[in-house]
Amino acid sequence: VQEEKIFAGKVLRLHVCTMEGAEWLEEVPEDTTVEKLKERCLKHCVPGSLEDPKTVTHHKLIHATSEKVLTDTKTVLEENIQDRDVLLLVKKRAPMLLPKMADVVAEEKRKQEQKAPDKDAILKATANLPARSADRAVTHHNMRDFQTELRKILVSLIEVAQKLLALNPDAVELFKKANAMLDEDEEDRVDEIALRQLTEMGFPESRAVKALRLNHMSVTQAMEWLIEHADDPSVDAPLPGQAPAEAPAEGATSSAEAAAGPSSEEGGEEAKDELTEIFKKIRRKREFRPDPRAVIALMEMGFDEKEVVDALRVNNNQQNAACEWLLGDRKPSPEDLDKGIDTNSPLFQAILENPVVQLGLTNPKTLLAFEDMLENPLNSTQWMNDPETGPVMLQISRIFQTLNRT
Repeated sequence: VQEEKIFAGKVLRLHVCTMEGAEWLEEVPEDTTVEKLKERCLKHCVPGSLEDPKTVTHHKLIHATSEKVLTDTKTVLEENIQDRDVLLLVKKRAPMLLPKMADVVAEEKRKQEQKAPDKDAILKATANLPARSADRAVTHHNMRDFQTELRKILVSLIEVAQKLLALNPDAVELFKKANAMLDEDEEDRVDEIALRQLTEMGFPESRAVKALRLNHMSVTQAMEWLIEHADDPSVDAPLPGQAPAEAPAEGATSSAEAAAGPSSEEGGEEAKDELTEIFKKIRRKREFRPDPRAVIALMEMGFDEKEVVDALRVNNNQQNAACEWLLGDRKPSPEDLDKGIDTNSPLFQAILENPVVQLGLTNPKTLLAFEDMLENPLNSTQWMNDPETGPVMLQISRIFQTLNRT
């Protein structure tokens, strides 16, 4: 019996795996070094790999249970490896190559080229340009506000649309249909869910509808308004423009129909009168409704009711803007709201020459939309999303923005 076999250590059976999925059993004495074990593993899974001495150093053995990287110079016993333990043979990642100096310089140069110029570079590049000193306050004052200009544009476009539609022999019937459709739209504007919530609280339906319309369909604000005005004798009074004040228009219509004669000229005059009454009826329906909360808040500051209503009308029911208007120079004035844009201006001419606008002006619904936005600017989003009036409003906005930049 050989001496080394008499004093040989305990033989361990180890389960070895690779990252590629290979598996096998290695039987080694417990006094075998990790490096020797690694060589045996490499002979098994990578034949001929030991020709390169770096192959052994580029691999590591890891104890699967403890996730410990085994040290090459220690024995299996010193690493406390037990029989049937699982070891993982992995190859170390190659170190990341450092970029070449030329590549670093090229990348830095590219970043510098893409970098925005600093203040000194801008001053150097514009040194030969003539200096222009602009007063920021004057520049800001001269900037045209689209909302202000839009109102003037709408006033003038309404006049053009009325003249074009008056030439249409079917204008009266078209407006009757469009006006009826508008009445349906107004009824649909009440949020049924919000209305049901208020009526379930015990508020009368007509009073709840009024509260919702006054508070932009907000249930919370409408409820507060109903509680505040519970003892108000005028709480059930209809809102301006919603009272049954259609008798004059209907009377005019019936009288025009009764006076219809065989003469085509008389028929044309009657249609014209009836159309005029329809236009008046639309205007009455679009009367300005001041926000009652804003009216009370501004009157508590000491302002008269009439000037408060004027301020809210000029500033589209915006309480803060109305307050600034009352404390400032009060421009534009309420009278300016009914003034249209200069019909000879390049802006208005460009709008009228647009084919989409021209086609839209022959549609009664476009006129109704203009009237609605004129008195209720908050409804502009609704008309912008309408398939018939939306393209017209989009073209007006684009033309204004284009000419305003030049």
